[in-house]
Amino acid sequence: MKRTELIKKYIGFFKEKNHREIPNSSLIPENDPTVLFTTAGMHPLVPYLLGQKHPLGKRVTNVQRCIRTTDIDAVGDSFHHTFFEMLGNWSLGDYWKKESIEFSWELLTKVLGIKPEKISVTCFAGDNNIPKDTESANVWKSLGVKKIKFLGKEDNWWGPAGQTGPCGPDTEMFVNGIEIWNNVFMQYNKIAEGKFLPLHQKNVDTGMGVERTIAILNNLNDNYLTDAWKPIIENIEELSGKKYSSNEETKRTMRIIADHIKASVFIIGDGIKPSNKEQGSILRILIRKAIIQAKKLEIKNFTPKIAESVFDIYENLYSELKENKNKILKTLKDEEGKFNGILIKSSKIYDKVIKNKKIISAEDTALLYHSHGIPKEVVLELSGSKGIEVEKDYETKLVREIQRHSTASGSIILGEPIIVGKFKSGLADNSEKTTKLHTATHLLNEALRKILDSEIKQRGSNITPERLRFDFNFPRKLTEQEIKKIEEMVNKKISESIEVTKKEMPLKEAIKSGAQSEFGAKYPEIVSVYSISNFSKEICTGPHVKNTKDIGKFRIIKEESVASGIRRIKAVVE
Repeated sequence: MKRTELIKKYIGFFKEKNHREIPNSSLIPENDPTVLFTTAGMHPLVPYLLGQKHPLGKRVTNVQRCIRTTDIDAVGDSFHHTFFEMLGNWSLGDYWKKESIEFSWELLTKVLGIKPEKISVTCFAGDNNIPKDTESANVWKSLGVKKIKFLGKEDNWWGPAGQTGPCGPDTEMFVNGIEIWNNVFMQYNKIAEGKFLPLHQKNVDTGMGVERTIAILNNLNDNYLTDAWKPIIENIEELSGKKYSSNEETKRTMRIIADHIKASVFIIGDGIKPSNKEQGSILRILIRKAIIQAKKLEIKNFTPKIAESVFDIYENLYSELKENKNKILKTLKDEEGKFNGILIKSSKIYDKVIKNKKIISAEDTALLYHSHGIPKEVVLELSGSKGIEVEKDYETKLVREIQRHSTASGSIILGEPIIVGKFKSGLADNSEKTTKLHTATHLLNEALRKILDSEIKQRGSNITPERLRFDFNFPRKLTEQEIKKIEEMVNKKISESIEVTKKEMPLKEAIKSGAQSEFGAKYPEIVSVYSISNFSKEICTGPHVKNTKDIGKFRIIKEESVASGIRRIKAVVE
């Protein structure tokens, strides 16, 4: 079965079960400061999982592109990926365990044609706080499933993403021992005291990885032999003159290159540039690691060529790839050229610092970064090429060195996705502070349009409990007088104590009514429109205050350029 066929069958099945298909969202979460990337299909649905009414109803489905950075070091085996597609179906306070499990069984056995005897499942075993999930197990038994295991929280429990929030047991499905699907039953809310309280709205959140599933359906034990990867692997074979199947080390090298370039293409396509901060640092790491692996195959000036295979596989489904193709290819080419220059320069510096040492230490690595800007992956590449060994407990000691230097750029030293300050708040921080800041972005957006240019469009936003960040199209730096006028207009609307209202309507009607939308964003056919009197009207998912008086005093703390023709404002409310 091909990747596109699986996606079509999955979405079609759930549409028949009265689910509405929702658009594929950006890899960059708009209103979730707790993660760098969209890591699962449920991410764009967080407000609705927390109780907000979805404009398309209580049953939704889609395929969502995702990035997970926690397993970057595991990439190279037959099944780990940084970028992947996740099929999902959700019940937002509608059907529960019985219907969810029956849907899964029908899709697996009837639609995908998997023999029932090949399927086994696991359920939550229970603990001191939560009872055993016999409800799910009994549904499986009624369907004739005989292979049922009960496992603990490390295997059959989801969440909360942070210290508190929605969570619950899950049931996992396996085909010949390989996990194919996971149904999460969000039925509890963990509160600060550590107690688990029943949720008022119980949700079902499921996830089926496309790459792993098509491997299973095609009886392959290597995801990289599926049509989601094979064209990229074949491209690498052609460029290197080596066969993927020649040995395990070659397989590992080609998998890393394929994975990292694919992920990079999608990240750049969603507006991120290589940098030393947040998403940009992950992108830079992925490209650099791919370049280092490519040296083992003796290929260079290769990143745009590999990217062409990614476009061949995905651009029909993801229009942002086609629209940004030239930018993606140029970014890859420029970053590859820059990094090759760093490698040449770094080699000379490395020789001076390391001299005649036979072992490279974590302290040496930190010194090379802090004094010369040479990251870990370059240090290890140079050490390997010169036959220098790595000291014992290198990784543990390197983390200590980073902590000792107390730097926020740890990810670049490590060559790994460690981002200081992330993941503190859990699943989409909908705190009072972020709610105020989010509503303030609506006022800011309209103030920019009224004071600077009516053609201004939002080009992205990010909100943490500390500040809002808002990107918009504008060709020049703002003057101090303009910034002051914008602040005054926002604060005036706050002081007017205007009610914030919400209305659901068809997307076409929302656009026709003058509701603002984020440039390039995809929206469902029915949307929520938030209005602040006749001042501001935007398509949005929240969260919002009920009245502008609840926002507080608005203050711009920084205005800067982030790309050609794109400006960024950072602001706080006090």
